[in-house]
Amino acid sequence: MEFEREVDARGLSCPLPILRTKKMLAEMKPGQIVRVLATDPGSVKDFQAFAKQTGNELLSQSETADEAFEFFLKRK
Repeated sequence: MEFEREVDARGLSCPLPILRTKKMLAEMKPGQIVRVLATDPGSVKDFQAFAKQTGNELLSQSETADEAFEFFLKRK
């Protein structure tokens, strides 16, 4: 998937992956996509809740070969 920005939150615990993503989304234009990499297992539920609360669209989530979680969010 193509994306404009990326947040590497690997090694960070909750709530830092969400906070860094929120900051990045604030700098982006509507419709742009950010890729987020995180290793915190709680980030899966955190990003689902974050998308619902903020109105930003969680386009996909998956686990990478190096045991990180990958999220693509589209700015509202």
